[in-house]
Amino acid sequence: MFHAGQFRSRLHSSMSRRSFLTAAGSLPFAMGSALSTPNTPPEYGEAKAKSVLVLWLWGAPSHIDSFDPKPNAAPEVRGPFGTIPTKVTGLRFTELFPKMAAQADRFALIRSMQNQDGDHLKAGSIGLTGMLDGKEGKAPNFGSVVARVRGGRELPGFVSVGRGIPRDVVGLMKGYGGGNWGRTHDPFMVNCAENGETDVPSLKLLDGLSPDVLTDRRSLLAGLDKLQRTADKAEAAKWDASTRRAYALLTAPEARKALVLTDEKESLRDAYGHTSFGQSCLLARRLVEAGVPYIQVNWSQYVEAITPNCDFGWDTHIAQFDLLPDRHAPILDRAYSALMDDLHERGLLKTTLVVAMGEFGRTPRINGQASRDHWPQCYFSIWAGAGVRGGQVIGDSDKTGSSPLTEPITPGMAGATMLDLAGVSSAKRAELGVLGGTRVIHELF
Repeated sequence: MFHAGQFRSRLHSSMSRRSFLTAAGSLPFAMGSALSTPNTPPEYGEAKAKSVLVLWLWGAPSHIDSFDPKPNAAPEVRGPFGTIPTKVTGLRFTELFPKMAAQADRFALIRSMQNQDGDHLKAGSIGLTGMLDGKEGKAPNFGSVVARVRGGRELPGFVSVGRGIPRDVVGLMKGYGGGNWGRTHDPFMVNCAENGETDVPSLKLLDGLSPDVLTDRRSLLAGLDKLQRTADKAEAAKWDASTRRAYALLTAPEARKALVLTDEKESLRDAYGHTSFGQSCLLARRLVEAGVPYIQVNWSQYVEAITPNCDFGWDTHIAQFDLLPDRHAPILDRAYSALMDDLHERGLLKTTLVVAMGEFGRTPRINGQASRDHWPQCYFSIWAGAGVRGGQVIGDSDKTGSSPLTEPITPGMAGATMLDLAGVSSAKRAELGVLGGTRVIHELF
């Protein structure tokens, strides 16, 4: 009998390349959103939204410099950007979002969002769980709730598109996945590059190996699984389940089809923009079409805007009035508008809820570095599809954008609305201990 090292040696020699996984231990502890048995009917109420698509604007966009401008305020509040009319009479955006202004009749704008924390990691966790204990990593992400109730078929129930777990330079955001439900409820993560190439980072497939090739080598993977057992049987079981889910995803025809953006017309890929966020939005549309119940597209992995080794998040403490017109606004304006057009033309917008939001807003008063800082007291979110009445503004902020003049709309209310539309009723939420008594934003409908 030979040991694991000898097995790997023979495995390497039997293949033209190294093992198709860098190491068994490099697999995720759990891929999340467990693939349900195809014959198992989903247990959920009537869902108006077959899919929920969240565009997570990580880092917190300035509400004043985007969709809640204050043109009559003092210069140190209103900023340098002019405003433009939208397709909705009386509604104005800043000049940075002309494409979205032309589509304002398709979505509802909430101007009275309010978070309970001003720290990115904590506010982000609240923003994606709706609960205060989310910032401590206890509450599950909205997507984890949808996936748990509705499950997945060939594809996972909760897919997160981006470079990795949202974070800042200090650490990871805790509300990104299953929380105290465990890692099996974390999202399945997919990366999408500017050129449209997609990959599953946790698998670390080697060059030259495709999902088709994996089918012929399943027996080898099973043998490697046996030799990778450790004394910690629980962890080994998680690893095995993780491997099976990853294998099932990559060998399922519908899954492979959804992840290949090169099937799309070049003109459509151009419309979304050749940026990571733009192509990720296109990938999200393909996942919607494939029937994934919940998709989260992360604007960036890091909140920081221009810190070395980060990826241009919305945390614009410095150079905001250069970054917004040159980079952030054009990318969002183009990708969002293309997504709306694409979903509408394919007849998917009626059954897809699209929500764009960050974790909070930015200070009404411009700081000493000619930018804006954190401001959880007031910010925006944008809602479309699945019965949302477009062309309306819900809530209002005061003359400087400092606080809501109307009832604050909390992340919990946003989450309850998403879950309700996804078929997770208030009774089911109460049973799960997730936002059971939190009201839905009925004004959207």
